[in-house]
Amino acid sequence: MPEVRVLTRTTLFGYYDHNSLSALERRTDHLGPRARTDMSRQRLWNIKARRVVLATGAHERPLVFADNDRPGIMLASAAQRYLNHHAALPGKRAVLFTNNDDAYEAAHDIVDAGGTVAAVVDCRPEPAALLATKLKEAGVALHTGSVIAATHGTKRVRAVTLATLGRDGRIGGSLRRIACDSVLVSGGWNPAVHLFSQATQALEVAGAANGSFGLTACLAEGAAAGARAAQAAGFGDGTAPAVPPVDAPEPGAITPLWLVPGLKPLGHGKAKHMVDHQDDVTAADIQLAAREGFRSGKTSNVNGLAILADALGKTVPEVGTTTYRPPYTPVTFGALAGRDRGALMDPVRRTAMHEWHEDHGAVFEPVGQWHRPWWYPKPGEDKHAAVARECLAVREAVGILDASTLGKIDIKGPDATTLLDMVYTNAFSTLKVGRVRYGLMCGDDGMVFDDGTTARLGENHYLMTTTTGNAAHVLEWLEEWLQTEWPELKVYCTSVTEQWATVALAGPKARDVLAAMAPELALDTDSFPFMSVKEGIVAGVNARVFRISFTGELSFEINVPWHHGRHLWEALMQAGAEHGITPYGTEAMHVLRAERGFIIVGQETDGTTTPQDLGMDWIVSKKKPDFLGKRAWTREDTQRDDRKQLVGILTDNPNAVLPEGTQLVDKPGRPPLPMIGHVTSSYASPTLGRSIALALVKGGRARMGETIHAAPESGFLPCKVTEPVFYDPEGAKRDG
Repeated sequence: MPEVRVLTRTTLFGYYDHNSLSALERRTDHLGPRARTDMSRQRLWNIKARRVVLATGAHERPLVFADNDRPGIMLASAAQRYLNHHAALPGKRAVLFTNNDDAYEAAHDIVDAGGTVAAVVDCRPEPAALLATKLKEAGVALHTGSVIAATHGTKRVRAVTLATLGRDGRIGGSLRRIACDSVLVSGGWNPAVHLFSQATQALEVAGAANGSFGLTACLAEGAAAGARAAQAAGFGDGTAPAVPPVDAPEPGAITPLWLVPGLKPLGHGKAKHMVDHQDDVTAADIQLAAREGFRSGKTSNVNGLAILADALGKTVPEVGTTTYRPPYTPVTFGALAGRDRGALMDPVRRTAMHEWHEDHGAVFEPVGQWHRPWWYPKPGEDKHAAVARECLAVREAVGILDASTLGKIDIKGPDATTLLDMVYTNAFSTLKVGRVRYGLMCGDDGMVFDDGTTARLGENHYLMTTTTGNAAHVLEWLEEWLQTEWPELKVYCTSVTEQWATVALAGPKARDVLAAMAPELALDTDSFPFMSVKEGIVAGVNARVFRISFTGELSFEINVPWHHGRHLWEALMQAGAEHGITPYGTEAMHVLRAERGFIIVGQETDGTTTPQDLGMDWIVSKKKPDFLGKRAWTREDTQRDDRKQLVGILTDNPNAVLPEGTQLVDKPGRPPLPMIGHVTSSYASPTLGRSIALALVKGGRARMGETIHAAPESGFLPCKVTEPVFYDPEGAKRDG
């Protein structure tokens, strides 16, 4: 029918709410059978359906018997696939082991193809008469009421030993050994209920006569068809099991056979009854797990559930079935993410002042999806010259930075202070309204994962800032703890990063520039001390002004509503023209903060760095009864003296700028050499007239003044270990 689209080579792997489904198409047919199925040749389909019919078939179930993992043992349906699709016999002499009628079809296919079937072993005392007759006509031996009690062979199966299966489930009678080079098994069929279960529909185990799943409800807007719904597969009409339990099955009916007894006791000797061939889980493993207290299982589906139920003395429904979750089969990340489409691959976020930066020649760098000005070259300037000019402008006059990308989280509620005291290493309950405090966040492993300032705007109102790239992570972190561990706290966290445009003024003339735009705002140090916040009118716009500094110089950060961002920027540029105001980018910002020894999370930290490693013991509260990370610092490992600690590095050659990531060693020599640390940040400092670097060095604080060696590609360079603060260690510059 022309209106029907048939998707071949396609697997539907997820069934989601409101009849939303996802499928993966492997688009290799036009490239030939040898084409690779990589993500460039895959297509992800997202389907919204009014009605869904699930006809997903069934999976053949293996049988669990002694040493059933030897090479040459496979499912009967797999052997048929090799034979009928690839024209390949699985072996020259096969034995089939079954508890149902389907394996007989595999036996006939092998005989018709010219292969030899040494025997069909059927645990049932009376298979269907017609099947038995046809098998004998083909000259194949049939052993009813029997099981495979052992297999033999080294590199592959070479023989099996048969035994009689009694009504009590034990083996007996005379043993019979049959030579073979392949064993084909069939333990019945499990309907592929995965998509049905993903649609949040419940399952129940059908009667003991087939040991499969039945549906307890029909899809609201769907249906089941084929083997998914057939009684032979264990499905009823949704109201009752397809086949009721019986003590003795009728001839031809499937006989559940969960665990075949072996010649040796289970769990002893070398025989293994493999349940899950992929993860090497045996029946003995499941029974041991039950003895050790496990009460549910999902290993190898029905066989595992039945063996566990027997070990617990319960029925399979009492143990419960597997909870199926998408994807049904593995899906590559490339298929989910889509093709690389250049600029369309990743969203680009721009600040309110972005067009101004473009108009004035800024070079941009991506930072957490934001495009931030990196530096502003003038005609004839390279990167180093531009960055040096910007840095000196901040140190000697005034610079202006677009800081809008910093994460901002508005935190309100009667328990807001309690939350902050738990997620920061230092105390915020003592912070007064109108003041700002710098804080470090650690995971419960005690390792630093973000930092920033938080201002107290009201009794129960705070504004938290985060690093640009970690803004979403921090918000998720707060919400996770509020929703899972501290749901009793009355706190509301709202991302307001995009609601505020932020401009930083830094340098000795910063106060003069701001005063021209905010004449009614008292800006002297006594009225507006360091680490405080005020609200007022700046350039005719309501603004929040923060006295914080990431450069070590006198600095103000002005926040205005997003749509006023460019207006504020241009007004400050005009007001600062007489003072030589200079826009500076993120590279100059990095140099300025490194001169003052300020860290950047993710650069001076790597997920294994504690506040103590950074020399920031002062920010870890000794009074708070508890907070995230506190317990971790009592561990022996976090208190070792030889942990990597933050230090400064000065090369003997002041013009040598070490590449970031450079490994550090005690002494030069022939590699391999033991590494004692690495360079985290490295710059040419125009203020100091030489290179500077920050590094994490083993036992670094005890090595002040020592000479170590950097190992760049060009050779070993001697370096001196120093304090990580290179400029204005007393902090005298911050008040102007």
